[in-house]
Amino acid sequence: MLSRIDGEYCESHLSSALPLLLFRSSSIQERAPTQTTKSDSRVGAGGGGMPRTAAAAPPARKVPLRKLLRAASVACGVQFGWALQLSLLTPYVQELGIPHAFASLVWLCGPLSGLLVQPLVGHLSDRIAPAASPLGRRRPFIAAGAASIAAAVLTVGFSADLGRLFGDDITPGTTRLGAICVYLLGFWLLDVGNNATQGPCRAFLADLTENDPRRTRIANAYFSLFMALGNILGYATGAYSGWYRIFPFTVTPSCSISCANLKSAFLLDIIILVITTYITVSSAQEPQTFGGDEAEHPGTEQEAFLWELFGSFRYFTLPVWMVLIVTALTWIGWFPFILFDTDWMGREIYRGSPDNPEQSQSYHDGVRMGSFGLMMNSVLLGFTSVVLEKLCRKWGAGLVWGVSNIIMALCFVAMLVITYVAKNMDYPPSGVPPTGIVIASLVVFTILGAPLAITYSIPYAMAASRVENLGLGQGLAMGILNLAIVIPQIIVSLGSGPWDELFGGGNAPAFAVAAGASFIGGLVAILGLPRARIASSRRRGGGTHR
Repeated sequence: MLSRIDGEYCESHLSSALPLLLFRSSSIQERAPTQTTKSDSRVGAGGGGMPRTAAAAPPARKVPLRKLLRAASVACGVQFGWALQLSLLTPYVQELGIPHAFASLVWLCGPLSGLLVQPLVGHLSDRIAPAASPLGRRRPFIAAGAASIAAAVLTVGFSADLGRLFGDDITPGTTRLGAICVYLLGFWLLDVGNNATQGPCRAFLADLTENDPRRTRIANAYFSLFMALGNILGYATGAYSGWYRIFPFTVTPSCSISCANLKSAFLLDIIILVITTYITVSSAQEPQTFGGDEAEHPGTEQEAFLWELFGSFRYFTLPVWMVLIVTALTWIGWFPFILFDTDWMGREIYRGSPDNPEQSQSYHDGVRMGSFGLMMNSVLLGFTSVVLEKLCRKWGAGLVWGVSNIIMALCFVAMLVITYVAKNMDYPPSGVPPTGIVIASLVVFTILGAPLAITYSIPYAMAASRVENLGLGQGLAMGILNLAIVIPQIIVSLGSGPWDELFGGGNAPAFAVAAGASFIGGLVAILGLPRARIASSRRRGGGTHR
């Protein structure tokens, strides 16, 4: 059997997947033997991995693209909060008293929660038959994850006020232990909610596209487009300094103007999240391609899940490993930038400091300028998402991904050069950085939007196609890819702060590592991932399966 994957036809590795399928069939109640047909032999898109048997069902009607667009809309609400988290929370946690060297450790809870939450949620959503819930398999988890995000941003936003109730000293420059504890609780819940929402949402899109590679890429491009919209709105919100005037009740003795702006922005996030979650869960019903047998035997789920998550690695083919390796290298490159982008602008470019009252204003000016740069980044991200399908048609997904990583590496090198120039340049007495330095920084932030769009789309589409051949559900496929994302994040979270301090502080050492990892990932993608054009594949054969 031939399967079209990312623009090329290749033989399915059914022999390598057979032991996994045999194990799964033995761990569930024995089924009566039935005859499979060619149309039924494909593994269900997210179903529990068993081949579909019995009489062939009538061909399912494809979900219209407009419904795929609606199904992806929750990414806007999730990414709005994520943009606020990326642009404002690293500076904010330093205001609460955590030193810069340990700020990256705060982000450790994100990848740690993602290490288990997304695979577990993906597995559970794979195991729930559509008949078991009016909302289907994925949408209950999407709604629950969105509710967790709403509760988390309230906790983070009001952490300074709650910390004062626990006896914090609110004098500027002091460490607020109570607020830090509340913040960490909310931050942990926020990352759990993010992982519990985005994984099932991507699996939901994969279910709706029925593993059609082209429609899967289109759906993921829609997802990236809404992420770009959420980024634009979120970063624009973070760049605006007057929200406390619109929500005056957010200013309290324990919450300064910058804190009140953060609190107000998270209140807006809840409104947008509720709207987009409703649009997604009401968009479409998953296709009825998943048997209910697994749901009837919950006693076998834990064994199957552990085997699928850890035991399935030995059945991975070389193309699957290449996707995971490039994904890991890509995220070693991205995570230092994600952690310290606005902090870099506030410290290295504006020469400010969040824990020094005399330099705090310059620091926050830099943070807001960094948020503006990230907003421009998101504009280019959205444009790239629109043209990404055409790029993959012409050049192949592997080449596009590889070139984007090379661009990432060049941008991080440019940030190192800008850091060096700014450090050795004389600033005017006002302390405002020269216009040329600011413009150069904004240009780098903007250019990084193109590779970020590719990172948010191509790896998921390639993983959905390749892991499907192993007999895994789409939810678990997204969870496996998530491992290649969160493990590098754990490494960066543990090492970036001490690494930066080893070389005298600042963010430049972490960006140097990011540049190297991105460049290596680009070379691996160009040399090891498919480059065939979709157009040539279509001349060689017809539909998705032959």
